[in-house]
Amino acid sequence: MSEKNTMQERNLQRLSASQRIGRFLVKFFTYAFLILMAVIILFPFYWMIISSLKSLEEYRLNVPTFWPQKVLLRNYAEAFTTASLGQLFYNTMIVGVVSTLLSLVITVLSAFAFARLEFKGRDTMFGLLLATMMIPGELFTITNYATVTSLGWMNTYRVLIVPFLVSVFYIYLLRQNFMQIPNELYLAAKVDGTSDLKYLWKVMVPLSLPTLISITILKMMGAWNSYIWPRLVANDEAHRMITNGLRNAFTETTGDVNYPVQMAAVAIVSAPLFLVFVFLRKYIMAGVSRSGIKG
Repeated sequence: MSEKNTMQERNLQRLSASQRIGRFLVKFFTYAFLILMAVIILFPFYWMIISSLKSLEEYRLNVPTFWPQKVLLRNYAEAFTTASLGQLFYNTMIVGVVSTLLSLVITVLSAFAFARLEFKGRDTMFGLLLATMMIPGELFTITNYATVTSLGWMNTYRVLIVPFLVSVFYIYLLRQNFMQIPNELYLAAKVDGTSDLKYLWKVMVPLSLPTLISITILKMMGAWNSYIWPRLVANDEAHRMITNGLRNAFTETTGDVNYPVQMAAVAIVSAPLFLVFVFLRKYIMAGVSRSGIKG
């Protein structure tokens, strides 16, 4: 009996040891894979930073250096003045802030109407709006261009703001969040004589704040990164966006590009988006995760 118990204990020990080895191998390969992916993703950013600190001669070496032989911080000052980044930041902030505020108003009112108000054809209309998400945005470029040209909006702030105030995705995202709020709160507020706008402002907006913050961040990032449309309709000096301003700002008369200075400008432009992601990523994740539960 004792020999049988001893054999069982040995088998359990072997099994426990194999389980520990298996868990160790799974964890090892998991972390190795994550580290490899992190290196692949972060390496372009690392290369951008070190390139922005090099001289043009060092940048053109046949054998690239993985750290600058001489750190040139003046590339950043030169990039700021050469590309007129102050004016580009100003134009982008105006378009981003104004379009975000107006888009939030439209998104909140539309999401509230589709989530709480009862009117004929509500679900059909919302379904048609969702169907437009299946159409690539590039297909609207020609019609939008013809429209803004006929209105005389070329090379103005309006042409950069108005065509993209309505986002079906943002309306859908906020509507799903609104529908998670119990309808009994709305009915109780109506019994107390509360207006729809007051209920929206006092109850639904505070409860949906993470989603609204997410929409604000995503809208600002979209305005910051927009390239094709601003280049098509407002590429003059007074209204040029930051992505378009970086395109040809560092091309010399000989046709050569001062790549280190251009990399410095890209690093300056990328810094705000990086800080937004680092400090506000939890709000983005919270807003998205809270919006897809109830349909």
